[in-house]
Amino acid sequence: MEDAEHRIVEKVQALSDIELAVLLSLITEQHCIIEAVPESLDALVHEIRLIAANTFGLTSAVLDCSEATTLDDFGTGILVQDGNEDGHKSAENGTIANIVVAKNLNTAISPVQVQALELMRGKRNYTRTAVHSAPKPFVFIALNASGSVRLSTHLNDQFCISHKHEEDHGLPNLEEVQDAEFVLEDDASMSSVVRSPPVLLKKRKKSILFSPEDLQELTSLVTEVKISSEVRAYLHNIIVFMRLHRAVRGGISAMATRHFTTLAHALAPLHGLSYITPSLVALAARKIYPHRIIITSPADERSMQWGSSLEAVKAVLDGVTVEDVIEEVLQSVEAPL
Repeated sequence: MEDAEHRIVEKVQALSDIELAVLLSLITEQHCIIEAVPESLDALVHEIRLIAANTFGLTSAVLDCSEATTLDDFGTGILVQDGNEDGHKSAENGTIANIVVAKNLNTAISPVQVQALELMRGKRNYTRTAVHSAPKPFVFIALNASGSVRLSTHLNDQFCISHKHEEDHGLPNLEEVQDAEFVLEDDASMSSVVRSPPVLLKKRKKSILFSPEDLQELTSLVTEVKISSEVRAYLHNIIVFMRLHRAVRGGISAMATRHFTTLAHALAPLHGLSYITPSLVALAARKIYPHRIIITSPADERSMQWGSSLEAVKAVLDGVTVEDVIEEVLQSVEAPL
């Protein structure tokens, strides 16, 4: 058992940031939001599809959303045909892909976002002619442009984690394809893709693949993770401080709390641990809350009810970001020794 755990930890250490986000989603059976600059979204689509096939051996489908996307587009866009991701898609004989990438989902009309929410919650999608059940494993990824509009409230809260992909992190799977001089399906130019750090490429192995058995082993390890009363109190204190922060208008939901606890447990075996440490709790907070926290306006800041000066409140809140709030809370809450 220890040999298996050591082997899995070695694989985890060789993963890129996007691969790690997908792995966390797979073992927690939750879903994630990935953000990047608009110019990188197409390259990220290719990267995630390569990750699905080469790292996890899973099928993938891409739904390119816009205000014109219809429910029928959604129903067919999440399907693959007979294990083949290419070709014409038919709702009658297709199956939902293991990993669905919804590019620019936040720009889709409300009915489409509701349909995405129902798929994530009920693991089924209903079309005019068929009902499709999500496979196992199943991960829904919203790939949005940084700084763009938020998803609808309930859909946004359903996503467990969010990750911002930095351009300088590179896209190692896509780079391997480029280096092998393969031609992508749409002949897209990838000349602007930033190369991965040499250290990361050196650590990667050509045969890295998380088999179903590996994923099951990790899922099993997650259920055995222990959390002490002191660390549990630390986790809940972070939630309380987050909720009471003067810059926070909302987003610290009950769903977020459940996801927070789930992710803290899932991170432990990825670090070769059977228990949760304060540092893992802090890491989980940085993944759970960025897409959820809503920064209040000066006029709605709670101290205004007690006679605070609007100008003074504006000065305090000026330039405050979600990341600032999270870091301030983590610095304010005392971690157990």
